[in-house]
Amino acid sequence: MDLSAELKRLVTRVEDGLDRHVPRADTRPARLHAAMRYSLEAGGKRLRPVLTLATAGLFGAADDRALPAAVAIECIHTYSLIHDDLPCMDNDDLRRGRPTAHKAFDEATALLAGDALLTHAFALLATAYAGEPVLARALIGELAEAAGSRRLIGGQMEDLLAEKKTDATADELEFIHLNKTAAMIEAALVMGGLAGGASEPACDTLRHAGRHLGLAFQIIDDVLDATADTATLGKTAGKDAKAGKTTYVKLHGLDAARRIAADHTAAARREIAALPGDTAFLDALVASMASRTK
Repeated sequence: MDLSAELKRLVTRVEDGLDRHVPRADTRPARLHAAMRYSLEAGGKRLRPVLTLATAGLFGAADDRALPAAVAIECIHTYSLIHDDLPCMDNDDLRRGRPTAHKAFDEATALLAGDALLTHAFALLATAYAGEPVLARALIGELAEAAGSRRLIGGQMEDLLAEKKTDATADELEFIHLNKTAAMIEAALVMGGLAGGASEPACDTLRHAGRHLGLAFQIIDDVLDATADTATLGKTAGKDAKAGKTTYVKLHGLDAARRIAADHTAAARREIAALPGDTAFLDALVASMASRTK
């Protein structure tokens, strides 16, 4: 198994899916759709949709079957980035190596582009899987739970509340990371399993793997924010410390944060090893995330 080649293939499929399943930039009103496309087409790792496609493939599903679910995941992720960068949130100027949506367009357009990507994700699932109502309901329910007030949005809220807090606890920090980041990675794996017809026990295993992978991913993000530079990251480095955010580096220190990330990576790999089929690509992808530099 060639990790690089398979990853490139899956990313290409994701890019094709985004082009196919998202309105064109010249769709009226063109400014709104151009802003949606601007943020979606900025690149990035495409980790979440790749996980969806790879997991569906593990259970025998073709790429096209899982592609709308993968696109929906990326629409939600991109919406969250657009809103996270807004002046009322993190007030960031750079994302994926270029100006954030509110800098490239304006704040109101960026806000609406995020709203539109959020709603488009669910419309896409409803229409793409209309012929399979049980699957459509399961996919919509999974994504709605992950993106809702108790998970993604709730994690972002607690992240804001924890800024400049001097007495944040490990429990509060885990809640932020489990929901702000891990929820969507869990959903990416589970939605891939659902599209592939995975059993309930297999979906539970995928959820546990996603929880550990999501925590490892965010902890490594915390480490990179403290140690890497802006050019490498493609986003503003050092902003966590400047904003007084509660992170694993702030609470535990660099060395301990790295150890905790390694422990979660190992746990994710154990869960993946318990799945049926050829898990080599998923295992290699998870392992590679632990050594990423951006």
